[in-house]
Amino acid sequence: MVTGGAKRLGRAIVLALARAGADVVVHCRGSAAEARSLVRELRGLGRRAWVLQADLADSAQAEALFAQACRKAGGVDILVNSASIFPKGRLDGLEPADLERDIRINALAPFVLARALARTGREGCVVNLLDSRITDYDAEHAAYHLSKRLLATLTRMMALEYAPGLRVNAVAPGLVLPPAGEDEGYLERLKDSNPLRRHGEAEDVADAVVFLARSAFVTGQTIFVDGGRHMRGAVYG
Repeated sequence: MVTGGAKRLGRAIVLALARAGADVVVHCRGSAAEARSLVRELRGLGRRAWVLQADLADSAQAEALFAQACRKAGGVDILVNSASIFPKGRLDGLEPADLERDIRINALAPFVLARALARTGREGCVVNLLDSRITDYDAEHAAYHLSKRLLATLTRMMALEYAPGLRVNAVAPGLVLPPAGEDEGYLERLKDSNPLRRHGEAEDVADAVVFLARSAFVTGQTIFVDGGRHMRGAVYG
């Protein structure tokens, strides 16, 4: 199952997993049309695929989503927590409700889903989508930054708590896709911010997810798919 699988990085991850041989449950919240189109594409590749909708800000819906995915697919072996929100907002103007919503979607929902998988007793793996900026600071997206740091800590905790049956890892993308409302020019402007001096592609992130899904002796790790950006330590904003 891939949360937020209908668009952007989630879509690329869904396609990569399907091409690697997986049947996929595509979760969405509001992008049902895009999810259905993607499922038709997956079925054209000879894979089984399903669309499930849920608002991950509601933990009860997250738990129900996992149960429904198990019923549809006969069980879940790979969970990719890709769904997230990325609202602007600095620390000085941060309202508690803003922080709570980011944490619910970006950190608590991945935990609830991973715990549900662990409780099935099946062997499997979880891959959480982080952000390469967790190593420094993104001042313009304070709530998002805090939520992704929490998810990074949860990744390591779950890797310990849910072993040996469940492997839990993460991928931290860098300059790969422009934010909503931006175009390719955004990527070009920032490409020199990483040592490789170029931007990546969604497929680079998807390849890292597939690697972690296949690697039976890797857990508790974060792969930075960011051209080395995390080694520079800059502050955005």
